[in-house]
Amino acid sequence: MKPLFQLLSGCPLPLLHFAGAAAGWLAFLLSPTYRRRFLANAAQAGLRFAQVRRAVAEAGKLVAETPRLWFGAPAPVRWDGAELIEALRAQGRGIVFLTPHLGCFEVTAQAYAARFGPITVLYRPARKEWLRELVATSRDRPGMQAVPTSLAGVRQMLRALKAGEAVGLLPDQVPPRGLGVWAPFFGREAYTMTLPARLAQQTGAALLLAWGERLPRGRGYLVHLRPWEGELAADPLEAARQVNAAMERLVRSGPEQYLWGYARYKQPREERAA
Repeated sequence: MKPLFQLLSGCPLPLLHFAGAAAGWLAFLLSPTYRRRFLANAAQAGLRFAQVRRAVAEAGKLVAETPRLWFGAPAPVRWDGAELIEALRAQGRGIVFLTPHLGCFEVTAQAYAARFGPITVLYRPARKEWLRELVATSRDRPGMQAVPTSLAGVRQMLRALKAGEAVGLLPDQVPPRGLGVWAPFFGREAYTMTLPARLAQQTGAALLLAWGERLPRGRGYLVHLRPWEGELAADPLEAARQVNAAMERLVRSGPEQYLWGYARYKQPREERAA
């Protein structure tokens, strides 16, 4: 599989996005399970299909652009709110980037590493052996290190933050049982990780909201940054509610690029807790 990804990585981004859009619609039409979940999640957020229709193609683009992002040349990136990063770096503070399954979440960390320096990102190892090996060897780039959801991975993130560096994670990802709490997400209880709050509280790092908008016709990406609003609660449940509310605001800013087919409300799987 890795040779195929490397071959596809040389394709122009507009071509990958065109093919991905077609594949996204094909998956939506041919998979009743995926289609039901997509529509149910959008309806849970109070959105009509007309408001999220573009997200069908965008989900396909997400898959098709992955080989280019993992193995190809850097994609064109513009910034919206880079001054927020510059201000925090001037204070010597670590940064916890919170990025939902919105737009191109791979490009946000890559763009930070290319412009600002070291960043450590958290990923969840795949269940399938071939995919686990592919992911483990593809995300590391100059200035960017990917660590798994394990005790060792969390320790690396803590060390990075204490050194004034940045970390990134997807807080709308369902964590393993024992690593989260049940908190509302678009009005429905969803198992939510408590790690973002713990990282910030234990290191004094700042929280920043980020998402990478996929620009039309393969013209690259626009990374949006937004400040954290208010004080982060000390109580884990209340902090999880705050994080989910922040993710909801980001999703509503670009619902046509959210991954509505993601099984956000599934039961957490049993894994050894980190």
